[in-house]
Amino acid sequence: MTVYALPDRVHTIIFDIDSTLYTNSAYAFEQIDIQLRRYAAVADISADEARAQIAAYREKWAAEHDGQKISLGNALTAFGIPIAESIRWRRELLEPALFLQPDEELRRTLERLAETYVLICVTNNPVLPARKTLEALGVSDLFPEIIGLDTCGVSKPDRRPFELAARLSGAAVSHCLSVGDRYDIDIALPLSMGMGAVLVSGVADVYRLPYVLKNGTRPE
Repeated sequence: MTVYALPDRVHTIIFDIDSTLYTNSAYAFEQIDIQLRRYAAVADISADEARAQIAAYREKWAAEHDGQKISLGNALTAFGIPIAESIRWRRELLEPALFLQPDEELRRTLERLAETYVLICVTNNPVLPARKTLEALGVSDLFPEIIGLDTCGVSKPDRRPFELAARLSGAAVSHCLSVGDRYDIDIALPLSMGMGAVLVSGVADVYRLPYVLKNGTRPE
């Protein structure tokens, strides 16, 4: 866990979902690979060729943008797959319940946080598979609002999903805290917007958030 900044007063915690609210390498891989396999079928190439094409493009893009990362959805647009199509793929293909189970410690943590803060999710997945993920984890009821790729039509990092999260939760941007597992996607932009930000390496770090917010530092 890296605590980059904490607002003087936190009103809203904006959570990423995938690899933040759960740690499951098999599902993290499948979320990406299932789209690459669909792209391979559409492009009439092998799955290995599709993986290599997208990996090479993302590596080149990062080299041309000071090491920043591009989301898979945005990368696919360079290969003729519009965002709307990749949204449809994910709605159709992703089944998180095949990989994830209810997490009682996560639920206790989020219930504790919800006593003080508004909780909202911002994800680069569409709302439907995101909601299925929260249901599989047993925490869906704690997140009335999900801002997904199909909500704003853009992927993180983009200001619009974060601005909408602040607006829907009734918070000033400066009173929001972004929590996620990828610096370039979940942390850098919120920091530049004046939000607080905490980088986590998985759900075990999320369990420690109540301590962090109470004490202003990570537990040792």
